Amino acid sequence: MLLRSVPGRRLPSGRAWLLQCRSMKTGNAAMTAIVHSVLSAFRSICGEDGVSLGEAVREQHGKDESVHRCCPPDVVLFPRCVEEVSALAKICSRHSLPIVPFGTGTGLEGGVSAVTGGVCFSLRNMNQVLDLHQEDFDVTVEPGVTRKALNSYLRDTGLWFPVDPGADASLCGMAATSASGTNAVRYGTMRENVLNLEVVLADGSVLHTAGKGRRPRKTAAGYNLTNLFVGSEGTLGIITKTTLRLYGIPEATVAAVCSFPSVQAAVDSTVQILQVGVPVARIEFLDDVMMDACNRFSSLSYAVAPSLFLEFHGSGGSLEEQVKAADITQYNGGSGFQWAKDAKTRERLWKARHDAWYASLSLRPGCKAYATDVCVPLSRLPQILVETKEDLIESRLTGPIVGHVGDGNFHCLMVVDPDDPEELHRVHLFVERLARRALAMDGTCTGEHGVGLGKRALLCEEAGPVAVQVMQGLKDALDPSNLMNPGKILLPREL
Repeated sequence: MLLRSVPGRRLPSGRAWLLQCRSMKTGNAAMTAIVHSVLSAFRSICGEDGVSLGEAVREQHGKDESVHRCCPPDVVLFPRCVEEVSALAKICSRHSLPIVPFGTGTGLEGGVSAVTGGVCFSLRNMNQVLDLHQEDFDVTVEPGVTRKALNSYLRDTGLWFPVDPGADASLCGMAATSASGTNAVRYGTMRENVLNLEVVLADGSVLHTAGKGRRPRKTAAGYNLTNLFVGSEGTLGIITKTTLRLYGIPEATVAAVCSFPSVQAAVDSTVQILQVGVPVARIEFLDDVMMDACNRFSSLSYAVAPSLFLEFHGSGGSLEEQVKAADITQYNGGSGFQWAKDAKTRERLWKARHDAWYASLSLRPGCKAYATDVCVPLSRLPQILVETKEDLIESRLTGPIVGHVGDGNFHCLMVVDPDDPEELHRVHLFVERLARRALAMDGTCTGEHGVGLGKRALLCEEAGPVAVQVMQGLKDALDPSNLMNPGKILLPREL
């Protein structure tokens, strides 16, 4: 993110900036020395195979799927249980070593970059589904369990976990970033679906945010610590267990695709479908550029026009009622309404939607994708989409748009040449304009991806100085030495 002045924060002078950079380099060298001095202690806890200094392993754990540069940790640890995570965190706390949690590395805002070096806790070996209560519709999982792995485990129970960000992310990582996705319009985001968390704090103590073993569907007891950690991006603690809501697998499912003459018509249809109470499970917007990319990449033949992908869940009888959505889309000029009733056709349809990232990349072979997202009130969605498409054209950027329009959330998947600094500069300027456009429309600078490294200054503008001070106070109370994923969400304090 480019440096800009932020209310209440003074950017360092050129000399101070150079001193800060030199200080970071010196600090990183000292950090490496400290890490090497405690390697034997790490190995005594998680074994020889649980500690890696390999360059390839460290680089793999120093980067996610964003465009932020790789910042590898000094060492990667692979704990096998919460007791090991706690013991390792206590060592890090005693030696003031930064801790960066790592799930599957599918984040999009640089959340796993070890910007100050230190220790990466890779949680892939903690991959057990611990407690399934079918009659209570909940399950507890470790951080190495991914979304697809859980639903595969649940296959014969008649239950499923619907939050679907697209990537096969770890469920505890999804909690840490407050992930959502295509099903959020009906089933909510991670924030609504997490009942309890087990968290290892910076000093190694273990917190159960709703009380150990508790899993009520609702509670009015005390502060909502669970939601404090949902979306905290590893800056307050390491999530080592999460208890999740489950849902019954729908008796019947139908999907559909419809194209529109304009963005306004597509969004009008979305609002009207929601207003009449049609219980749509997914309602996704793809602009004409994205539809063209999906057609080419997935060998489809849909109209190259602003389009909606819809899915309805329910019983056979209720689905008949839901087809009134077709009447609404036709009223708004929708055409080419195509139903996908059998499982194979539906899977192909949604695979094309989930492959939007790769379809975008195929528009410019050899380039990289840079995804950003914002969220606005539904009534402002047509305006911001139109203005964003105009901005992309004026900025000479390739950026297909795809969105969870039932929530007012959309993504711009820009395809850029990473070796072209001028184009990268234009991308950064565009991202800032898009985020500020959303803020001006009473929205947020990120609906799903999180703040990470890239949107820290924008968070200050969005939340305001008092809210940021409260966030900093919470960070200081839980992590007074700033060891947990330092440099993320909150801007560094002035020198």
